[in-house]
Amino acid sequence: MKQVYAPGCVLLIYKPQLARKVLEFLNQNLGDIPEHLICCRHEPHLENGTQVINTCAGCDNRYRELYDGISTLSLWEILAESETFPFPDYKGMEMSIHDACPTRTEERVHSAIRKLLERMNIKIAEPKHTRTHAICCGDSFYGSLPIEKVKEQMKKRSDEMPCDNVVVYCVSCIKSMYIGGKKPRYMIDLLFGEDTEIGAFEPDEWHNELQEFIDEH
Repeated sequence: MKQVYAPGCVLLIYKPQLARKVLEFLNQNLGDIPEHLICCRHEPHLENGTQVINTCAGCDNRYRELYDGISTLSLWEILAESETFPFPDYKGMEMSIHDACPTRTEERVHSAIRKLLERMNIKIAEPKHTRTHAICCGDSFYGSLPIEKVKEQMKKRSDEMPCDNVVVYCVSCIKSMYIGGKKPRYMIDLLFGEDTEIGAFEPDEWHNELQEFIDEH
């Protein structure tokens, strides 16, 4: 089975250097894994039977649902079973976790994320609505509700988090948790010992930046 690594538009916008680090790790540990840079919203032009290793919840969903003969495997599942990845130690720090909408049905992803947090010595404080019952961070309402109503949904979801530090594995969720008053901790940042950067967070500004990148890829 052929495998490719799709870092996803949002990670390439957010921190392309971390996308390179992930690719280097995959090549060192799984063999020659080519990088796939066509956005998942466009025809991928991949061979039938290809498995897409991804870091984006939206990519995981779209490759799996929209394109025949393509399967997905999240980076989280690979790292959760890794014997070589140098996990940092967060010394029992307590964090909440917000599960991304596109993976709501994917318990394999939920379980892998939590195993990774345990391997990094992070104590998990689950919100009331979590895993397959998780509620959207609010970003998916963009385009269907006025901006202030979108922000109200972001605040509503953020308020459900027991801790100020909230683990997310979607870059758009970074923006939502920040708008909602929490401190988002992006999973790839945690894995590589980096601080999570907020960047453009106003919904119009962020979605315009994202759309421009999607159109180019």
